[in-house]
Amino acid sequence: MNIVILGGTGLIGQALKNEFQHSHNVRTFGRAIYQDQENLLASIQWSDILIQLSGATIAKRWTSKYKQEIWDSRIKSNQILANIFGKLKKKPKVFFASAVGFYPESFCEEPLDEDFLHSGNDFLSQLSVEWEALARKISEDALIFRFGVVLSKEGGALKEMLPMYKLGLGGPIGSGKQCFPWVYIKDLVSAFNYAIDKNLVGTFNLTSPQLITQKKFGQSLANQLKKAFFLTTFEWQLKLIFGEGSQVLTKSLAIKPTKLSEHGFVFKYPQIENTLKDIFND
Repeated sequence: MNIVILGGTGLIGQALKNEFQHSHNVRTFGRAIYQDQENLLASIQWSDILIQLSGATIAKRWTSKYKQEIWDSRIKSNQILANIFGKLKKKPKVFFASAVGFYPESFCEEPLDEDFLHSGNDFLSQLSVEWEALARKISEDALIFRFGVVLSKEGGALKEMLPMYKLGLGGPIGSGKQCFPWVYIKDLVSAFNYAIDKNLVGTFNLTSPQLITQKKFGQSLANQLKKAFFLTTFEWQLKLIFGEGSQVLTKSLAIKPTKLSEHGFVFKYPQIENTLKDIFND
């Protein structure tokens, strides 16, 4: 099959490309493709599957200007796709990357899944609502994956954490009791393969079935690195660094991948200890 990955230059896009290129024809594009709509149209017409991952990173300080960039990089790109899809006779199957930030705050004792239809009220929740609404407008049979925190040594949150943890300066964020939704990138890639094979449609949480607190995650990471885990980072410190973006680290989200499991997908790395062991021994 012919697969186009938009936002394909990032961590997830590159992992999918590396997997798919063994058995499919794959083209990847960064956000610059939206400035060349003739090329974008031609690439979509060429494709059997379109994977939409576009969006500015949320893992940095949020100023008013940068919040607008986060919003525009997702919403405007989908608006452009909606216009293009309105002109197509033959439309590819479309996969969209959303996030578990859609949900309101929840705790490990009372997790939420896809049956919970009410979004949160914060910026990331509202962004997810708008993004997903446009996704459904683009394609009625779209697949929307709501990602948890994607774990990989190659990038993302784990790579950002490693320097402090390797120095033995890891510790809980605030109380550390907030639920930490995560997924190993190998399972994420496998879920995409499974969704293609089974032609899944609808909205699916893509998070590990193991619910853990941020403190449990941090302690497991420190243990894997054979380092101490004691230095608490307070919420006010994160707000000084990240502004409103600190909510990415402090919001508790207990999210279960119920629909994926019901459709027969099996996570190879459902436990954080085995995941971290595989990451650092790979």
